[in-house]
Amino acid sequence: MNVEIIFKIAAIGLLTAIIGQILKQTGKDEISTLATLAGLIIVLIMVLNLVGDLFTTLKTIFNF
Repeated sequence: MNVEIIFKIAAIGLLTAIIGQILKQTGKDEISTLATLAGLIIVLIMVLNLVGDLFTTLKTIFNF
């Protein structure tokens, strides 16, 4: 597994948290929720791609 992907996920989480706090302080709670949701969706897509690669690798290893 590449350590780079862990740093990307951590960076997205950190940016999402900072943006969410800034938006909440300015009174834009709805937009803050949407920004947090967008960060979560981005990370989920990244993880789903990794899981897809894992299944492809397992398929190749076991000759399915």
